[in-house]
Amino acid sequence: MNKKLVLIAAVVLLVGAGAAGGAVWFMKGKSAEPAKAAAEEKKPGEPLKYLTIEKVIVMLRRQPGDTVPHYMSADLVISTTAKQEKEAKEALPLLRSVAVRALSALPMEKASMMTIDQFVEELNKAYDEAYAKEARERPFEQVMIGKLILE
Repeated sequence: MNKKLVLIAAVVLLVGAGAAGGAVWFMKGKSAEPAKAAAEEKKPGEPLKYLTIEKVIVMLRRQPGDTVPHYMSADLVISTTAKQEKEAKEALPLLRSVAVRALSALPMEKASMMTIDQFVEELNKAYDEAYAKEARERPFEQVMIGKLILE
């Protein structure tokens, strides 16, 4: 009788573990389908190309009573695919212009407190708005800060 009980408990545990494993596998596969489709579209094995937008120099907004001008110099790097590289190179003047517009709107007090990630967020937001306004897709994946100097 004792052996039968142990055997039944073992079978129940195996069936339960198999069902739990199957459920996890099924759910993981379902949630990964949209991500898998997006990843296939972008071809993750495709190497990224990096283009530099050097010496983006802007004068930051002054605070009331501030008599000293403050400047920011940044080197930006954009990552793009080989397929989009030509279009991204052609868009470099636009990208520089959008960066100048976005960065020059910052007051020195705010800019001096911002992290690199916050600058990147501001730039990406400006690029998204510029490309949405023209109803075009961005020819690059992301913008990065290569160098940043506040004076």
